Amino acid sequence: MKKYPKSLLQKSLDSLILSVDHFNRPFDCGRQEAVLILLDRAFELLLKAIILHKGGKIREPYKTETIGFDKCVRKCISDSDIKCISEEQGLTLQIINSFRDAAQHDIVELSEQELYMYCQAGVTLFKDLHKTVFGVDLKEHLPERVLPITTEPPRDLHSMIEADFEDIKRLVKPRSRKTLEAKSKLKALAIVESSLSGIKSQPSEFEVNKLLKEIRSGKDWRDIFPGIASIQINTDGSGLNVNIRITKKTGDAVNLVPEGTPGSTVLTVKRINELGYYSLGHNDLAKKTKLTPPRANALIFHLKLQEDEEYFKTIKIGGSKFKRYSPKALDKMKQSLKEVNMDIIWSQYKAEKKK
Repeated sequence: MKKYPKSLLQKSLDSLILSVDHFNRPFDCGRQEAVLILLDRAFELLLKAIILHKGGKIREPYKTETIGFDKCVRKCISDSDIKCISEEQGLTLQIINSFRDAAQHDIVELSEQELYMYCQAGVTLFKDLHKTVFGVDLKEHLPERVLPITTEPPRDLHSMIEADFEDIKRLVKPRSRKTLEAKSKLKALAIVESSLSGIKSQPSEFEVNKLLKEIRSGKDWRDIFPGIASIQINTDGSGLNVNIRITKKTGDAVNLVPEGTPGSTVLTVKRINELGYYSLGHNDLAKKTKLTPPRANALIFHLKLQEDEEYFKTIKIGGSKFKRYSPKALDKMKQSLKEVNMDIIWSQYKAEKKK
């Protein structure tokens, strides 16, 4: 493995160790927030290490920062050269990332069972990816004693949600004066539901108050949170070797659908219609920019369009491969023609081709 992805992988392992360490600490000061933030960082660095290891790029042309969490997940799910994550694994990543957002920017309270379940699912996924991509068992890097975060995992997700929901109902009873605590607990459920419904955002005060009204009216939690009702946890092993994986119930497959699809319970990472998005061929670009095909090639090379999936993708149909460009590529070329000297770019391109 090259030096840069190897360093990223080591940093991701460091964050994972710290996340588990904070989970097992005997005091609660900032504990949940530290666990979620460090676990999320561990995954972002792991995905970047994987992308580089598989020959991809984590920095866009002319950008000073590397790509963010969401784009890393998109690459690892939908890029055929990098793909290493299933849609259900992406579901686990999205939930962890959404909790991290809440822990970083707001107040959220998870029960111990909930915190354990999502963190252990994260450790399991980290272990799976580490083994699948790098061919190394996680225990070769970490002492086995730190891999589990409890020896008594919850076995039934819906029983756990039921208990949390009853707790929230108790907190919002008249004269309980514990509405703020109820809201913090309710936010955790709302975050998971929004992740499943394709919306990556924290619930607003208005939305939380609306949920409280529905709870007070006697609505069942399955009607308020239909997305959560459609997932389950699969637990195998015990003690030191426990694994937890978040999956959809049989008949409720995780689907990647076009953005904006109403009424869908989906992961927030969307798969687009690739031929619809990458709708332009090389000759289309040349014609629309009023360049000859060779000069269009020179400008494409200069702008490094083929290095960014926002602009370019090789699409396989059967045994054939087609080089396709997005409308964003055309816009970038047109804009650059106002700023660059094509004669210089053409000369540089010819010199580079000779090399």
